[in-house]
Amino acid sequence: MNKKWKLLMISLTLFLFAACGKVNSEPHKLDFFAMDTIMEFSAYADEDVLSAARDIVMGIEERVSTTSEQSELYRLNRDGGGTVSDETAVLLETALSLCRLTGGAFDVSIYPIVKAWGFTTGEYRVPSFDETAALLENVDYARIRLNGDEVTLPDGMEIDLGGVAKGYAGREAANYLRERGVTSALLNLGGNVQTIGSKPDGSPWRVAVRDPLNASVYAGVVEVRNQAAVTSGGYERCFTADDGETYWHIMDPATGRPARNGILSATVIADDGALCDALSTALFIMGAERAERFWRNCKESFEMVLITEDGKTLVTSGLVYAPQETAPYTVRTLTR
Repeated sequence: MNKKWKLLMISLTLFLFAACGKVNSEPHKLDFFAMDTIMEFSAYADEDVLSAARDIVMGIEERVSTTSEQSELYRLNRDGGGTVSDETAVLLETALSLCRLTGGAFDVSIYPIVKAWGFTTGEYRVPSFDETAALLENVDYARIRLNGDEVTLPDGMEIDLGGVAKGYAGREAANYLRERGVTSALLNLGGNVQTIGSKPDGSPWRVAVRDPLNASVYAGVVEVRNQAAVTSGGYERCFTADDGETYWHIMDPATGRPARNGILSATVIADDGALCDALSTALFIMGAERAERFWRNCKESFEMVLITEDGKTLVTSGLVYAPQETAPYTVRTLTR
């Protein structure tokens, strides 16, 4: 055999072995702290590509942190407006569109209320009726003006994009990975999960839904492919006051108090992580009946799982309910 062809065949064989090895290898994993939570990225991608996806999340946090004096959002709240980067303008427009979609159940201007309750500082308290009423006068997303990169806030209004930022960041990181040819990944942004494709063997990603009354077990498992799954629950951040009442951080923009409409957790499954993030909060605030009407009439495609205070699990018809009796505890598998 010609020596040149022999060398070519050896090189081709090595390339095929390398390619096969890459397909069958374990995914690269990256854990990091951002947006006040531990995030875990797992992807069949090069380490530098995964690191770049992490940097996208970190960049979003740097721009829209409510507490960092260097962030664009901090300066907006301090100055009552200003010019923001194109990236922040897109995120803010996304958030405002979701405020409109939910009729204000999700409202980015709720921040002063959340702050008054101590959920931003850890110094928990129950604001008085008069204090709450005064703060509510500045809760109205519709009064925020966004003109290109120029933002104007009414006097006394402060905004927080935390209710959509993680879902948006997961979406943007996933889009980046897809552009780099990644076809299988799971991005866990602190319980806010974004998936790319399915597992390499073709099976779906399994995302646990926590039991809101018992952190040691799951209420169910959602199986998704190339979608996001986000859960909002009162158990995530809460405190017990001197009156013995437990108060959580999900505030109803209509009352300025923790939402109490019979829901303990709301999980949303959709293609868009930002949509999932905002809707999981909005549906929690709406309560079961209003949430179901919203789901039936909504122009956006999504599915939901609601766990109620009376122990019921409500599942929309786009998800197939399949109990598994052999599990050590009850697992409700929801397959899309």
